[in-house]
Amino acid sequence: MGEAAAAAAELRGVSGSNNNFFLHLLSSRWFMVFATILIMAVSGATYMFGIYSEDIKSSLGYDQTTLNLIGFFKDLGANVGIISGLVNEVAPPWFVLSLGAIMNFSGYFLIWLSVTGRISKPAVWQMCLYIFVGANSQTFANTVALVSCVKNFPESRGVVIGLLKGFVGLSGAIITQLYRAFYGHDSKSLILLIGWLPAAVSFIFLRSIRIIRVVRQANELNIFYNFLYVSLVLAGFLMIIIIAQNWLAFSKFEYGASACAVIVLLFSHLFVAIREEHKLWKKKKERLYDYDPSPENLPSESQLTPQASSAAEAENQVSCFSNVFRPPERGEDHTILQAIFSIDMLILFTSTTFGVGGTLTAIDNLGQIGKSLGYPKKSIATFVSLVSIWGYLGRVTSGFASEILLAKYKFPRPLMLTLVLFISCAGHLLIAFGVPNSLYVSSLIAGFCFGAQWPLIFAIISELFGLKYYSTLINLGAGASPFGNYILNVQIAGHFYDMVALKQMAEKGIARKAGEDLKCYGVECYRLSFLIITGTTLFGCVVSFVLYLRTRNFYRGDIYKKFKEQAQVIDPEINSARNAPLLPTAVAR
Repeated sequence: MGEAAAAAAELRGVSGSNNNFFLHLLSSRWFMVFATILIMAVSGATYMFGIYSEDIKSSLGYDQTTLNLIGFFKDLGANVGIISGLVNEVAPPWFVLSLGAIMNFSGYFLIWLSVTGRISKPAVWQMCLYIFVGANSQTFANTVALVSCVKNFPESRGVVIGLLKGFVGLSGAIITQLYRAFYGHDSKSLILLIGWLPAAVSFIFLRSIRIIRVVRQANELNIFYNFLYVSLVLAGFLMIIIIAQNWLAFSKFEYGASACAVIVLLFSHLFVAIREEHKLWKKKKERLYDYDPSPENLPSESQLTPQASSAAEAENQVSCFSNVFRPPERGEDHTILQAIFSIDMLILFTSTTFGVGGTLTAIDNLGQIGKSLGYPKKSIATFVSLVSIWGYLGRVTSGFASEILLAKYKFPRPLMLTLVLFISCAGHLLIAFGVPNSLYVSSLIAGFCFGAQWPLIFAIISELFGLKYYSTLINLGAGASPFGNYILNVQIAGHFYDMVALKQMAEKGIARKAGEDLKCYGVECYRLSFLIITGTTLFGCVVSFVLYLRTRNFYRGDIYKKFKEQAQVIDPEINSARNAPLLPTAVAR
């Protein structure tokens, strides 16, 4: 009876705070979704490397191989998030976000100081370290946002991952508009912008991102669709304004106006959160006024502590090393070692290495590809922005479509991943053969396929290996792409680019000066590289298909069954037949 009385007192205490809608909003689930959208919308600085990479190359006198090496460490930092994953397992979200913000500003600020000559020219290893630290900060923001939202909305995980990762892809275009409004076409100042802006946004929303009790709303999916519709308007506006900026000469005022429009559209997501939370706030007040806190109406202990059974099970667990090769069934919570040593993870790691590695190589080299084929500098900046927009479309398409196809037709996500890898080969071939004006199309394909892969990979990991150690496992999966990127970008694309450039200089009788960066012109600069990349991507496609064959029976079942059962206990809207009393969400926090 003591626990019941304590619960009643807590319910009565919460009612006072519920009279203030502003306080309710700041501590709500949907405001948290809005906060994660803003954090992700400015955390894709690594995808803008194509804009400022030429400044690093020319100001510091690097050749293409050295620049690609720096690009590799950028990709390594952006994708190897094992540190952020482990930290997120034991530390609160606000601490992880703070650490990422500090790393973001430190890394990019040092790069900006180096490129602008404000400090002495750093050694190559120092530049690699700077960009690794700056890019690795992205994994801290991504881990906190994705893990918190997936755990808060487990039955909509594909939609959640697609939407949030979509804003990472869209962030390149968003930040480009902001930097042009602030700095014009000074691409060196872009490095400074991507140093302070993501850090500032993360610090603003430190206390908004957290794990909340799982509560399934009847219209949950429709609310995410409302977020999607707003984001599609934003993406469409960015597409139109980018095309206009490519054909017309914008003034400083016009760049400022377009940036203001982007900010307004970005903050329009807040109205979705306000509308939904206002409905919940009114319902909550009505129930609190009508609530009778007598013992027979109090929530049961199982309703107040739905995780008690899992805590008891945790006490009976044996050493993590004794059951490494005896994993549970697919869909159950795996330990980190069980997931690492599973055949499914090995297959997924392999397909990610060659699939994501190939598209990432295309994106990282867009600046040099465009320059070698004779595209103007403004068009190259357009390619990068278009990659961001189509990366966003790829993410939201794969996230929402895979969730719908899975729910209606039991269409496995590994099969969709296979199809995405196959489509990306078309973009690689367009670059290899240098079809006139095809770089626009190939950049769209690369951006779309690169974006589409990530929601599928992250959702597959959550479905096969559970959510208990999700923050670590998604970062292990993401760590596959730098290995493929190092092989395909540094050892193949960079090597063959420099080889052809030296050959062209020799044919013209030009001797290379010390510290002079190599410049290659023509289709042959990247032809052999992207033919090889096409072959490796096809291999990743075959490996992904093997994963589909292994997991097709698993996806034919109800993979969300246990989450539906948990939500039925604590969600009165879905489980009204059981007459469960409403628990204010503040109790769950």
